[in-house]
Amino acid sequence: MNSKGSLRTKNIPIESDVKTEMLTDSHAHLVSLENLQEVLKRAYDEGVRKIVSIASDLESSQNTISLANREEVVFATVGVHPHNASITNPQIIGEFRNLLNNRKVVAIGETGLDYYYMNSEREVQIGSLVRHIKLAREANLPIVLHVREAESDLVAILKRESLSDRGGVIHCFTGGYETARKYLELGFYISFSGIVTFKKSEEIRDAAKKIPKDKILIETDSPYLTPEPFRRRANEPAYVKYIAETIAGVRGTSFEEIADITTANADRLFGLERISTVAGA
Repeated sequence: MNSKGSLRTKNIPIESDVKTEMLTDSHAHLVSLENLQEVLKRAYDEGVRKIVSIASDLESSQNTISLANREEVVFATVGVHPHNASITNPQIIGEFRNLLNNRKVVAIGETGLDYYYMNSEREVQIGSLVRHIKLAREANLPIVLHVREAESDLVAILKRESLSDRGGVIHCFTGGYETARKYLELGFYISFSGIVTFKKSEEIRDAAKKIPKDKILIETDSPYLTPEPFRRRANEPAYVKYIAETIAGVRGTSFEEIADITTANADRLFGLERISTVAGA
């Protein structure tokens, strides 16, 4: 994708007979998607006006920032996924520190702990996570956290380490309300992915019903975790509306309200509205 093919939201015509609500995809791996111009166009047609594109290592951090600089609708993070935690070292953190000068960088991550796949040893993951927390605190940026079968260690680390005043988000939440409450007590937002639409996800939907509305985010985690009814397809930001619809259903409210509050929450956590205003979007 090059600058000549850049998708600029202010240049895209919207058909007057198509009603869309503003949606924000708070977590997508855009640089992992093919035919990105088409993906972004479909997202815009479905009302998606902001996308936080998530990095998983140094190269994807650099590529994500480049993409965000070209696309007004895209914002970037920098970080190392726990699967890749063994590459986290002072040099990598120094490279991230230099990248933070870019105004489109809105968070540190995704980082965290994953004891299911254990692609990196437990202590290596913890060391990487702590480095990311310190960087987030230094930069006063929120942190984007991945957790799988490691809740006890993650909660203990978050209680022990001083976080940025900006807090953070537990992305792709897959637990019940009692687990969510532990993170809420620490000031975290809870983000729901396409998993909330799956038939066997009653516990996750119960959590989505109960958590405070000012702490809910929605995401696709594209190209992964495609929601119903498109589970056999690669995921993309356009499908975030199905997550919003599901949460609206379990909370007994309107799609419009969920679109509004999740966009406002993402703006508040990541500072997206301020950056968009500076950019003149």
